[in-house]
Amino acid sequence: MTDIVPAAAEQDQPVRRPDSPTPDHATRSAVAGFFGGMLEYYDMSIYASASSLVFARIFFPDAGASALLLSLGTFGVAYVARPVGGLIAGYVGDRFGRRDMMIGTLLVMGIATFLIGCLPEYRTIGIAAPIMLIALRLLQGVSVGGELSGSVSLTVEHAPERKRACYASWQTSGIWVGYILASMVFVAVSTMPSGQLLSWGWRIPFWSSAVIVVIGLLIRRTVVDPEVFVEHKNAGTHARLPLKQLFVMQGRDVVRVILIALVICNANIVMIFGLAYATSSVKVPGSVMLWVLIAGYAGCLITQPLAAIASDRIGRRPVLISACLLCAGVVWFYFWTISTGNVGLIVVGMALALSVAYGPVNVVHPVFFAEMFHVRYRVTGMALGLQLGAVISGFAPSIAQAMAGPDGARWWPACVFAMVVCLIAAVTVLFSRETFRTPLDQLGA
Repeated sequence: MTDIVPAAAEQDQPVRRPDSPTPDHATRSAVAGFFGGMLEYYDMSIYASASSLVFARIFFPDAGASALLLSLGTFGVAYVARPVGGLIAGYVGDRFGRRDMMIGTLLVMGIATFLIGCLPEYRTIGIAAPIMLIALRLLQGVSVGGELSGSVSLTVEHAPERKRACYASWQTSGIWVGYILASMVFVAVSTMPSGQLLSWGWRIPFWSSAVIVVIGLLIRRTVVDPEVFVEHKNAGTHARLPLKQLFVMQGRDVVRVILIALVICNANIVMIFGLAYATSSVKVPGSVMLWVLIAGYAGCLITQPLAAIASDRIGRRPVLISACLLCAGVVWFYFWTISTGNVGLIVVGMALALSVAYGPVNVVHPVFFAEMFHVRYRVTGMALGLQLGAVISGFAPSIAQAMAGPDGARWWPACVFAMVVCLIAAVTVLFSRETFRTPLDQLGA
């Protein structure tokens, strides 16, 4: 492939070999991923908090006991759109370039989130209000469907070979920073008088996302496509129909990604159903539970880099399998702590369930997915598999709420659900190939 390199140079693209990465572009892609992850999941988190705490009264005031279930259901509809977003992002990212795709996902998410903050409530325009809410939520899903796969693929392709997980961890660290910012904003607005909160206070977190969009766009404009992708594009060997080539060459790996991605159900049950169960059934104040969540998110900022370093040294599979098994057990302890109503115990349960158990899963599975696929259809393969698996996880909170009974007091069915998906993920990783020492140009071969 040496005859392709001059063509890449003529187009002002970075020229390097997999064993000699350009540190500047590796760092830029990592920072761009950090701010992209921050925005995408700030927006997702404020929606999750709003669906648990206020949307039932704003958009479903006449639904009675079913209002919370309907509100949590709107959180899940974005996951239906995520596979569509993954297909769009995969086609653009694998055929035209990772950078342009990442700018597009950022804009779509920012616009949709800002407009949610502008929606009139049900009492003003009736059924049109929840319909518009769902439509904008679907746009959020389209955006998230391609964000993680594009960002991690670009970072993995720029990063030093023995530090791919370490560089990619910036993106998932940005996710938790987004969660922390969103939760802190909701802590602030949740202290407002109920009338002000329901009329305009809940809109502030959605409007605030515009600041992160601007910062993210300025950074992403400085990112360039990786040389390993540019070589294929200039040589005409990149995928013109990435989805078709993906299923011909690596269909089984898509199935593996789907099954491993089911573990995300565990996180959504802990963070979203746990919040609803604690505030609605156990009557723990919403502001207290938001601080508990913030503590769990902050803990992930410590455990995730450590897990990424470990996976770069000992492999992706050992870290993922052990973390999935830990998630399967600790979720029981976490919900027991909520049932006691003891805030101190709940904090400990959250630290174990989210920071210690799920944090390593969250940081290693994206780079593991990206490394499964060939550069020609890497974004498509990762996005499609991840988002198809994530469809179920999006509805995990509403499924858990439905299984909790009319009074929402039964928490053990949610734990059974979370445990089963974690075990499925662990077994699938066990029967997947290790990738952490595979050279970049041989991934997916």
